[in-house]
Amino acid sequence: MRGITRTLRVACAVVVAGALLAGCGLFGDLKNGQGPLAGMDMQGAAERADGMFYATVGAIKPEIEWVHYTTTTGSCDVTRYWTVMTVVSEQRRGNFLGVVERFWKASDFRIEMVNPSKEMPSIIAVSKDGFGLMVKFGYKGQAFFEVTSPCVDESKVAAPEKGANGRTYDGEIPTPNVRSDFWSAETPVPGSIPSP
Repeated sequence: MRGITRTLRVACAVVVAGALLAGCGLFGDLKNGQGPLAGMDMQGAAERADGMFYATVGAIKPEIEWVHYTTTTGSCDVTRYWTVMTVVSEQRRGNFLGVVERFWKASDFRIEMVNPSKEMPSIIAVSKDGFGLMVKFGYKGQAFFEVTSPCVDESKVAAPEKGANGRTYDGEIPTPNVRSDFWSAETPVPGSIPSP
């Protein structure tokens, strides 16, 4: 019974995450140029997504290393993805997510979901202008960020202008391989209560 309940919880979380991060899913009844971001095209939305990500990782201290992963486009939305290369130990993941959640709240983003899963914790938020943001931990404890725009005007989308802050990889991005004295430590942060 416990296994079925857990499976249902995970399935519901995935469905909610998909709905929140599918930009046109949030604004599916809007036509190009008529939503809250009238006049913004996919390139502008991609640049806005980049800015949200750079501001978020800028708030994480000590600094983490990350690389650009990919960009996808829907019929009227764009999603940027980033992969964190810094090893974030299981004992420090709550602190990591807590920093991100506090920054997003301070940036006036609405927290839609916090998944406290021990294996794959995540947080989903939405900005006032309808961008969906997610941070999640996946295989081997690798952290990922994604930002999805609401419905905007169709356009070509260029690769991000800013390069990764660590090394770049040819081909497949490996699991986290950058050690941090703070984030990779396998002990809780002294004197703190980890966030979910």
